[in-house]
Amino acid sequence: MKKLYTLVVTVLLMNVFPVQLALAQKTAPPTLLLRVDDIGMNHAVNMGVKQLAETGMPLSASVMFACPWYQEAVEILKEHPNVAVGVHLTLNAEWKNYRWGPVAGHSAVPSLVDSLGYFPPSIEAFLKSDYKLDEVEKELTAQIERALKSGLKVSYVDPHMGMAVATPELQAITMKLARKYKLGISSYFGETYKSMWPVSVETKAKEFMDFASNLKPGSLNVVELHVAQSSPEMDVLVDMNSALMNAADGKPRASQHRQTELNMLVSPEFRKLVDRKFRLMNYADLIQTKGFSNMQPPLTQAP
Repeated sequence: MKKLYTLVVTVLLMNVFPVQLALAQKTAPPTLLLRVDDIGMNHAVNMGVKQLAETGMPLSASVMFACPWYQEAVEILKEHPNVAVGVHLTLNAEWKNYRWGPVAGHSAVPSLVDSLGYFPPSIEAFLKSDYKLDEVEKELTAQIERALKSGLKVSYVDPHMGMAVATPELQAITMKLARKYKLGISSYFGETYKSMWPVSVETKAKEFMDFASNLKPGSLNVVELHVAQSSPEMDVLVDMNSALMNAADGKPRASQHRQTELNMLVSPEFRKLVDRKFRLMNYADLIQTKGFSNMQPPLTQAP
């Protein structure tokens, strides 16, 4: 009789707990991660993330350790523990007259660079090149090693322009390195992915606020963002890939895009939504909560 009783109770609990879990998920507040990309690209971008970090909000900053200004970014991020640091795995250099090359050195990874020693400007140009996978792994390893040696606590990686996961073979290298260095991969924890990159300057703030105001209960969401403080340095940068980032007359608009995104994140309107509409989390917290065993490639790869 005791065995039968135990069996009945076990069966009942097995049926009740999933229902309780589902109900809890439906009533739990949504979670939002703010992932700010291209940190270390230049001084204007670094000043943008500094302004954002000083609000105290939890956020995630993806640093391009192949770029000249990464050292300033390191100094800033060391002062702000509310920011989870990621390595923005970089295999492209997309700005006209402002480009960068491999951390490993162009002679160590010659298949990844053009005749001047710079990364290709686009995903298409990279994929059409004679890149070698072993050199990709060597370069991405060098970027991660530079990040770790900087003294920052690094939590995750994510691919600049989606390049490091653009093919199954490249994705396998990224996953191999993430496991090797015990780092998470952004968008690999079941996050609903939203990018503000392709949204026009004129509608960007409204679209972001609408998205943040209408998250589903219990959902996990990440928004990809790019911030910078407008300056002569940022104002002249021309994106060689995106028509959206340049006006019809060719005048660059990337500075406007990034200042707009910075403005909406530090606005009182956005801060009023925090805790009332969702809770903010960064990738360090998410990885600690989820664990590496739950890291899986998304069905649709985020950029």
